[in-house]
Amino acid sequence: MSINKKPSIIVVGGGAAGFFAAIAAAENQAYEVVLLEKSTKLLSKVKISGGGRCNVTHHTFDIKYLLSHYPRGAHFLKKVFQQFGVAETIAWFEQRGVVLKAEKDGRMFPTTDQSQTIIDCLMKEARKLNILIHTQVSIEQILPTEAGNFILLDNQQRKWQCQKLIIATGGSPKTGGLDWLRSLGIGVIAPVPSLFSFNMPKNPILSLQGCAVPKAKVVLWDTKQQTEGALLVTHWGMSGPAVLKLSAWAARELAALSYQAKIRVNWLALSEENLREQLQNYKQQIAQRTLGGKNPFLLPERLWLFLLQKYQLNEAKKWADISKKEMHQCVEALCYDAYLVEGKTTFKEEFVTAGGVDVGEVQAKDMQAKRIRNLYFAGEILDIDGVTGGFNFQAAWSTGYVAGKSAADIE
Repeated sequence: MSINKKPSIIVVGGGAAGFFAAIAAAENQAYEVVLLEKSTKLLSKVKISGGGRCNVTHHTFDIKYLLSHYPRGAHFLKKVFQQFGVAETIAWFEQRGVVLKAEKDGRMFPTTDQSQTIIDCLMKEARKLNILIHTQVSIEQILPTEAGNFILLDNQQRKWQCQKLIIATGGSPKTGGLDWLRSLGIGVIAPVPSLFSFNMPKNPILSLQGCAVPKAKVVLWDTKQQTEGALLVTHWGMSGPAVLKLSAWAARELAALSYQAKIRVNWLALSEENLREQLQNYKQQIAQRTLGGKNPFLLPERLWLFLLQKYQLNEAKKWADISKKEMHQCVEALCYDAYLVEGKTTFKEEFVTAGGVDVGEVQAKDMQAKRIRNLYFAGEILDIDGVTGGFNFQAAWSTGYVAGKSAADIE
């Protein structure tokens, strides 16, 4: 049975990239556009992202700076962002009545601070363009025809026919799609989790849950992987931008280690040389104050006292009296504080993966597969992922827009 009979573009995946691709394709009006979603929920990641506010993009118009936030896929995205980047994303939403605001860290949200604003905008645009949306449709197989079209078989043995096909099923192995792409001969890189926090069960640091520092450096032991940013101690371990960024850049190393790893935390993100210089100054400037009584580094008090105890530094000792050995212990505590990571915690539907369709299989100019004509990709199904801050959504908007526009072009 064929559900759709008109010449059509089918978009598989009802997330950010899928919707943007469908909308971009439907604006041409040359094809009927059909969007198929496996679950009952549309735009689920949009709904929960940014604590329910939706971190739409990042406020930067410098492509080089933008690309520096993608552990994988940056070179590929360069050509995509040149076609549709941050400025175009902001303008696209503003033209449809959604104004975005930039926060101090560069993250951009709708001025309503409600992700529903973005969802409503996308749904309204889809209705206006007469996009046919079907939920609970799980595609099981893709069959290219000799004519260059596609027949899709779903879990109810229905056939969906289309002239152009856009895959935007996301990066999670659970979302499906990778197996039937492999069967088509498309190169796929096995997906592994990215953007997760570190579990440290029974570690004494857990007593400091809720404790945060504005800037720390986190280093994965025996690698060159290191990141800086805010760090938060949670009831299960460590999180915050510094940890999440490290989990992204070192996603494959951590997966290879089965998430059993050692990290070093530099609580001040200072070089050892600078720290030693500061410590020498403190010996003179606050000579008669005790280590426990005066925390000169503006660290949270609980954390400072924890570090003193961990490195066996006497809280009652005066700064003037600390020895060379104790100076070295201070350096160890603040620059090279070591922890064992024993697992990870992802955030349900919000997590990101490294892996997916090898970007070497895709043309950046139009998001079309090099081996199969009329097959396009968008979003996290590709081996592209960014760190936190709106970068993953920007990749979704950009690849979705280019895929949709390109698929709808009449040749």
